[in-house]
Amino acid sequence: METQLVEDIELRNEVRLVGRVPVLADERVLPSGDVLCSFRVAVTREPNAGGRGARRRQQVDSLECVTWHGRVRRSALSWQVGDVVEVTGALRRRFFTSAGGTASRVEVEVSGARRLRRAPS
Repeated sequence: METQLVEDIELRNEVRLVGRVPVLADERVLPSGDVLCSFRVAVTREPNAGGRGARRRQQVDSLECVTWHGRVRRSALSWQVGDVVEVTGALRRRFFTSAGGTASRVEVEVSGARRLRRAPS
């Protein structure tokens, strides 16, 4: 969690998601040698999330999450599809080089994670 104080108001970049694992986590070694673990957390949208009178077409958001922390990475790699998990971290915009040039993505950089319930067998 990052905080900053501006005129007695604490600014925060803090994310907490509780949702289901829709696909297995993946890890890869970057050219820098760092290991990045990527996964998604699917959360149900609140009723009327699109505003008053808006039609809800999408009922679930599948949010991109990444971690550099070994402990969180090991947890995420042990999760199964359908597990209910809780993750905490901060929203980040990450820049990287791709075949088409410089690209970016917004994702949750996870600093803490735990499984709340295993998927039914």
